Amino acid sequence: MDRRELLKMVALLTGGSIIGGNIFLTGCTSGKKQGSESGLSFNKTQIDLLNEVADTILPTTERSPGAKAADVGSFMTVIVKDCYEPEDQKIFLSGISELDEQCIKTYKTGFVDCTAEQKLSFLTTLEKEAKEYKDKKNTEERKGPHYFTMFKQLTLLGYFTSEIGCTQAMRYVAIPGRYEGDVPYHAGDRAWAT
Repeated sequence: MDRRELLKMVALLTGGSIIGGNIFLTGCTSGKKQGSESGLSFNKTQIDLLNEVADTILPTTERSPGAKAADVGSFMTVIVKDCYEPEDQKIFLSGISELDEQCIKTYKTGFVDCTAEQKLSFLTTLEKEAKEYKDKKNTEERKGPHYFTMFKQLTLLGYFTSEIGCTQAMRYVAIPGRYEGDVPYHAGDRAWAT
């Protein structure tokens, strides 16, 4: 699977275009000052929160480990630092704080300390909010994408490009390999990854 195909799949799953997708396609070479050059950094608490959000979106199942096992939170920070435009970086960073603040208002505790049911309920509410935000007709009312859309897109992208996501959540066949034109498919088989 190449980058373009993966970006199309993530966009389809999240209902829109990939934020920063043009940078992914050019190999993160925008020529602008980004990442550590711009002074952007994430602390362990923020990465832990991103891992909890990602693991709520893609939890561990009996067939494969969840997003936290793939350390998707660290992946998110690398992509945001190296590939996102400065405006999107600000939205992402403020989204981390906003998510935790809203969770404290709702459940009297931070997102990381919530129960699994509370986390799922909270993210379901955030997803509805992000869809409403995207659907606003007056573009002047909204500036940039909703932070939850970024979190979800990076969760999917990070997980399904990780070793765990590729080899345990999907069926992995190393390339180059031999050609098999007729591979039997059985209902419930996982998708192929190459």
